[in-house]
Amino acid sequence: MKVVIDQDRCVGAGQCVLAAPDVFDQREDDGIVVLLDDNPPEEVHAQAREAAQICPALAIELAD
Repeated sequence: MKVVIDQDRCVGAGQCVLAAPDVFDQREDDGIVVLLDDNPPEEVHAQAREAAQICPALAIELAD
């Protein structure tokens, strides 16, 4: 799985961090998403998919 984020679309809701903390984090100054792992291990793929689905700004894209 390849994870791609669009920081320009991110609204800083933080739902991705709650869903997949091993894959996403947020910048402290403005809450914008930070990608920790663009090729996460299989055991967190379900969490990354959930994060992409619940992102209110649709700022996360996944490719298999």
